[in-house]
Amino acid sequence: MNLQDLTALKLGEAIKKGETTAVEAAESCFAQIKKMEPEVHAFINLDEERAMDQAKKVQKEIEEGRLTGPLAGVPVAVKDNICTKGLATTCGSRMLEHFVPPYDAFAARKLKEAGMVILGKANMDEFAMGSTTETSWYGVTRNPRNVQHVPGGSSGGSCAAVAAGECFAALGSDTGGSIRQPSSFCGVTGIKPTYGTVSRQGLVAYGSSLDQIGPIGKDVADCAALLQVIAGHDPGDSTSLEREPWDFSESLKGNGAGLRVGLPRDYFGEGLDEEVRRAVLHVAENLKEQGAVVEEFDLGLVPYAIPAYYVIASAEASSNLSRFDGVKYGFRAEGAEGLHDMYKKTRSQGFGPEVKRRIMLGSFVLSSGYYDAYYLKALRTKALIKQAFDKAFERFDVILAPAAPTTAPRLGESLQDPLKMYLGDIYTVSVNLAGLPAICLPCGADGEGLPIGVQMIADCFGESKMIQAARAWEKGGRF
Repeated sequence: MNLQDLTALKLGEAIKKGETTAVEAAESCFAQIKKMEPEVHAFINLDEERAMDQAKKVQKEIEEGRLTGPLAGVPVAVKDNICTKGLATTCGSRMLEHFVPPYDAFAARKLKEAGMVILGKANMDEFAMGSTTETSWYGVTRNPRNVQHVPGGSSGGSCAAVAAGECFAALGSDTGGSIRQPSSFCGVTGIKPTYGTVSRQGLVAYGSSLDQIGPIGKDVADCAALLQVIAGHDPGDSTSLEREPWDFSESLKGNGAGLRVGLPRDYFGEGLDEEVRRAVLHVAENLKEQGAVVEEFDLGLVPYAIPAYYVIASAEASSNLSRFDGVKYGFRAEGAEGLHDMYKKTRSQGFGPEVKRRIMLGSFVLSSGYYDAYYLKALRTKALIKQAFDKAFERFDVILAPAAPTTAPRLGESLQDPLKMYLGDIYTVSVNLAGLPAICLPCGADGEGLPIGVQMIADCFGESKMIQAARAWEKGGRF
């Protein structure tokens, strides 16, 4: 039995049956990591000794009947902006190169409670600011499907690790598409849950009103099971929701019959690659054949989503990143003359170009004289976008859309034109502005063999319909 061919749930089942062990699963992942990492570079930090100790402990608890969950013993990667006790959390930045958290994030703690084995921290765009995982201080991650191309971002390391077979599942974070877009580029499945479903406690903040931790896996069932592990109300996070039910895996039993599916015309217009368009529309046709009702509609406000998102996200980033000044923790520049010089040199040397660009943009839109003209206007636009989705979900259970306008670009292309990189988020940022859940899963490949992903969006707390639709395509679709 080749363990790397198994899904996370199949591996968990094999461990319970005694066909393999948590230790053997972890060993197989580290063997795959040693094989793939020289080319892919999906991880920033690995802790093999700690992971193997954890695997031995978990295996003992499984054998004693104390760990019975479906993912017990399964190795997992964690994006490097999610705090892990005793394991460095760098956010892909020089600023936090030596930061070792004294506590686990809520989501990381839930992984451990479920008996999952954390292998290490996945590479990412610096402070989650980027769409290619090329802005990391620790080097670029390459797409395992074609190493001349980017894996997407900012959760590119997490998606690449799953795609390369270096782990069976991973956690990412999604501020404007950072789980869904790299899932599309790498040919894996990722979920951005309803805002507040997974606690942000221990997630290093980029845009606090937009950030959400979510699962990445080989298929819909793995993602549903992992979401079930990390979801839950957290009194330590004021944005954490009390909601029911939490049993996302129950939705896997349905099919496409009776689903109301919306196709927003605005998402299929100019700028969308023809191969991507055909692949996504093929999903719509397949769901229709299964008994779903598929209709086109006008969503509206799509051209305003990108400017509204980048104004709000950059404003929140400029506030959140002000804490990194070299005083309490993190990088501190040497040779400074006085406090203000220390601030200036530390932030100049500690942050990369993309982070500086967004901090400056955020500081500008929050400054006196521009706050009303830009930031407040963006907040009003955000409210209108939410209203447009509310109106759409009066008619539809899910909205079907591309996750990205193209397949994965070549390494180096996106960094030459940051504005073009920002426009690549056009199909994903609205979901975060409205706090909605969305899933991305494979639906084909282009002429070069690069994966294409389809995005399915649901109303707030509508993960069950979204997972049902995704599973229906996964079981019945062909590409």
